[in-house]
Amino acid sequence: MIPVDSVSVTQAPFGILPDGQQVSVFTLTNRQGMRVKVLDFGAIISEIHVPDRDGTFADVVLGFEHIEPYLHNSAFLGAVIGRFGNRIAQGRFSLDGKNYQLAVNNAPNHLHGGNQGFHQVMWRAEPFTTDDAVGVTFTRSSPHGEDGYPGQLDVTVVYELDNDNALSLRYHAVTDQATPVNLTNHSYFNLAGQGTILGHALSINADRYLPVDAGSIPTGELADVSGTPFDLRQSTVIGDSIALPHEQIRIGRGYDHNFVLNQKPGHLLNLAATVRDPVSGRVMQVYTQEPGIQFYSGNFLDGSQHGKHGPIRYRGALCLETQHFPDAPNQSHFPSTILRPGQVYQTHTAYRFSVE
Repeated sequence: MIPVDSVSVTQAPFGILPDGQQVSVFTLTNRQGMRVKVLDFGAIISEIHVPDRDGTFADVVLGFEHIEPYLHNSAFLGAVIGRFGNRIAQGRFSLDGKNYQLAVNNAPNHLHGGNQGFHQVMWRAEPFTTDDAVGVTFTRSSPHGEDGYPGQLDVTVVYELDNDNALSLRYHAVTDQATPVNLTNHSYFNLAGQGTILGHALSINADRYLPVDAGSIPTGELADVSGTPFDLRQSTVIGDSIALPHEQIRIGRGYDHNFVLNQKPGHLLNLAATVRDPVSGRVMQVYTQEPGIQFYSGNFLDGSQHGKHGPIRYRGALCLETQHFPDAPNQSHFPSTILRPGQVYQTHTAYRFSVE
């Protein structure tokens, strides 16, 4: 693929849901020929095509070719996650003197919004183009009681691809009743486009991480990464660090932990993580306004699902989910995830692709 004269967004059918709704795929193309495909079901990122150092393009995210597997998307491939990304212990929390019980879909805990969540619903989609970018604005209203959460939550997620090969995700939400909100995207990246991510090199800009218990709920400690496999402040080959003996690696069956990001003052985009594939030369930098990032090393991918390029392999991709901390509604010393009427939830994450 070669650079194109202008940005574009196209819409095409992707399949039909059991209730008869038509799912569409939107293809975003920038002036450098980078392409991103997104669905209005789950606001799913289904494809990202970026060049290697020789200019050869490859699709660097996991996904499916048809809609049917996305209806059973237990790995949350590519989807927007809400209302609450990550886990809430036992699916329970108390807010303003009232107790709430959410779905327990990752026993014994609540995970990524529940059985339906934001990943299993249709979103309204409005494509747009500007002189420098192309994108889609997704909106939906999550009704009071959906997945057990209080209040109506009106959500907007904007995907925007610019001509510098950066894909921005901008989240916005308002509520009519106090409710936990912690939105993220659950794309799985493999910068080689094939194989595993064990040869990728990763750095995460974090001096601390959150150890977890046997149920993957944070213990509450903000632990120093020094001297542990979680010290990823310098670029580290994942296959080397994940093999180191450590109780937290054993509990998670690899990395499935939230890192406490080093943030600059002000509500700015900060560099959270950098991934490099030395073979292709592809580089992905993750910028965010969020206080944390969940690094998941594909520990539960097992080949049982058939993706676009064949069986989805064990450790065939990694996730870098920008977010507030897991179980924050139950841990008062964590940054608050409670959104109240009159407040605006607003956050921005960007994935910038390059080569070296």
